[in-house]
Amino acid sequence: MLHSASLLLVSLLAALPVNADGLYTKNSPVIQLNPKTYNSLIANSNHTSIVEFYAPWCGHCKNLKPAFEKAAKNLDGLAKVAAINCDDDANKPFCGQMGVQGFPTLKIVTPSKKPGKPRVEDYQGARSAKGIVDAVVDRIPNHVKRATDKDLDKWLGQNEDRPKAILFTEKGTTGALIRALAIDFLGAIDIAQVRNKETVSVKKYGVTELPALVLIPGTDAEPKIYAGELKKKPITEFLSQAATPNPDVSPRSASNSKPKSKPKSKPASKPTVVDDAEDLKPTASQDQDETDPSAKPVQVPIPAPPIPTLSTPESLESACLAPKSGTCVLVILPEASEPDAALPAPVTEALASVAEIGHKHAHRGTHLFPLYAVPAINTGSKTLREALSLDGQTVEIIALNARRGWWRRFSGADADFGAVAVESWVDAIRLGEGAKEKLPEGIVAGVEAEAEPEVEITPEAEAEVEPEAETAEAETETKAEAEEQVVEHDEL
Repeated sequence: MLHSASLLLVSLLAALPVNADGLYTKNSPVIQLNPKTYNSLIANSNHTSIVEFYAPWCGHCKNLKPAFEKAAKNLDGLAKVAAINCDDDANKPFCGQMGVQGFPTLKIVTPSKKPGKPRVEDYQGARSAKGIVDAVVDRIPNHVKRATDKDLDKWLGQNEDRPKAILFTEKGTTGALIRALAIDFLGAIDIAQVRNKETVSVKKYGVTELPALVLIPGTDAEPKIYAGELKKKPITEFLSQAATPNPDVSPRSASNSKPKSKPKSKPASKPTVVDDAEDLKPTASQDQDETDPSAKPVQVPIPAPPIPTLSTPESLESACLAPKSGTCVLVILPEASEPDAALPAPVTEALASVAEIGHKHAHRGTHLFPLYAVPAINTGSKTLREALSLDGQTVEIIALNARRGWWRRFSGADADFGAVAVESWVDAIRLGEGAKEKLPEGIVAGVEAEAEPEVEITPEAEAEVEPEAETAEAETETKAEAEEQVVEHDEL
């Protein structure tokens, strides 16, 4: 019966329903992609992008959604934030070609010297809005000339028929906004940055307040100092009086934007594609985009493998109830209503959620305590339920640590055994957070009650000594996301 139940679980996991609509709505700041729009909006863009490859049923993808949308809002106008549903049959071959093996997978796409052949690298940073924004901003190409009193005139003499713009600032670094503007007007307006210590240039253009943006429409035209809000949209409108920006826009704004005509007195050069983007350190996946489209795609492995089963009292004792056993998570299955009956929905959901969590950690190579299923045919299951006062008719997820003498029960709201809720519970255990109960005597094999001195387990003590409590692990970001402050980059 156990074997048939395992086979049934595998088939259920493989047949999980597909959400054709994906995670992100039409009003989301995250751009929705398919293989065709990836090429037009991402691969051929002059802007840096970050792309999420996801599946709608993936609990980690659902956890990431708020942070990813927050990053998209913060990067609006600076870089592109997009996502592609790898659970859609039409997208699966492309996801395979991109080397996607788990969800969510984030890849940063940066323009290279070869148009249409960007650099692609896996994002390995924190799964938080701040972590994503900082990583993308660092990879925005820099086409801004750093000029001084000595070489400013020489720079102004280059491409004389092209308008120029100069940003006067106290900053020694080139900000994300001015870099994004330089990309928008690449080949149409040359942009330079001058420090306020270059007093000759500051005086020449009558700069009295910083930062100051000066537009030089043409060789014989009078310079114009920008007096509006230091945000991208009004600055773009200001610069557009001299030249039309590069038509590289997001799909939401493409239908609404109308390019402004250039001044008749001084037509600007036609915008060009990126040909001198910043070099990035080579990564193992930077050439993934050059995969031959005709090559046989790699199928994306969707279902996670089932968790191991402890079918005998001896295996349960050896794995989790020995005196020196560390933390285990057990999915304790209820008795079947009749032989070979199908597993109830809460049981399959609980098993699938725990399996997905284990699969994710195995894929990332991060440490996680053992996860096991304990069927009702294991008499140790009944003993455990009775000792812990657990209902014998429902599925239970518990964590216990025989060495430290504690246990904790998952209590999802309205019997919610979804991956999001279960993973949050697992993460709390890994960090030593939340209340734990003392294991009743007699559960741990060969240990007398008086031999277990620990009466109370505090989160602080547990976090110090448990190897499972990896405080630096990225899974803690879901909790921290609500409080984190993302640095604003939409300013000069």
